[in-house]
Amino acid sequence: MNARLRGYRPAPLVRASLWLHGAALAAAAADPALWRFLLGVVLADHLAMGAAGLMPRGTALGPNLTNLPEPCARRGEVALTFDDGPEPGVTPRVLALLDRAGARASFFVIGVRARAHPALVREILAAGHSVENHTETHPALFAAYGPRAMGREIARAQESIIAAGASPGLFRAPVGLRSPFLDFLLARAGLSYAGWTRRGRDGIDADPARVLARLTRGLASGDILMLHDGRSAADPAGRPVVLEVLPRLLDCLAARGLRALSLPMALAAAEQAAAHHAREQAQVHPGEEQIVAPVAEV
Repeated sequence: MNARLRGYRPAPLVRASLWLHGAALAAAAADPALWRFLLGVVLADHLAMGAAGLMPRGTALGPNLTNLPEPCARRGEVALTFDDGPEPGVTPRVLALLDRAGARASFFVIGVRARAHPALVREILAAGHSVENHTETHPALFAAYGPRAMGREIARAQESIIAAGASPGLFRAPVGLRSPFLDFLLARAGLSYAGWTRRGRDGIDADPARVLARLTRGLASGDILMLHDGRSAADPAGRPVVLEVLPRLLDCLAARGLRALSLPMALAAAEQAAAHHAREQAQVHPGEEQIVAPVAEV
């Protein structure tokens, strides 16, 4: 059992659900006549868990990185993320745009695509970006899978991406939908969950103005932005909308003094800031035991 799993603790809602199921079984064994009432209670619990899984930015089912840690926000940093690649006709052009702007990003790739295009994965890494896990096949019903099938999607994607040369530490579910099993399975795989603050919905909307507005309306330091380098909607001429939106988004970030980082870069910088603060406090108050709040684990 890995260290992450040894420290795994279910979210309060999941713990409550487990307790409720155990109590319902015990009550049914003690008084079988209660079975209709107990079945209703269990079904209501399942509905509540399902509703929690439909909220991509929610934390009811486990930790969810939807904003960068506070030290990153203070420094004016944001995170750019791209889903569903790599795609040969789009990803290299996204990389070129990022390079011209001096921006870094995280690419949540699909395992079968990473296995089909390992050179693209290596190109992403060579440019200073990170490559993360976005399941093996991007199944639309991923959140409805049982733990065995869900675990296979995560593990096979990890194998595919590692074979291409990357070492993912983060995971994002297809469409951001989750289930009560996911947090445990990620802990077993040594992965953390990453959501977003704002998404452009460029996978379904080919209007650059609308996509950009979703990303920039209320934009603030510490935000995590999500676009698609794979399966991006196309305009009538067949041009992926991400290639229209990204240059404008990068200009907007520059105009607001915001710096785009990959998620691992941002999290590592936050850890370093916390360690630096601890050292400063130790120098100011030598001999006193310091209690430093850790950067939130995701």
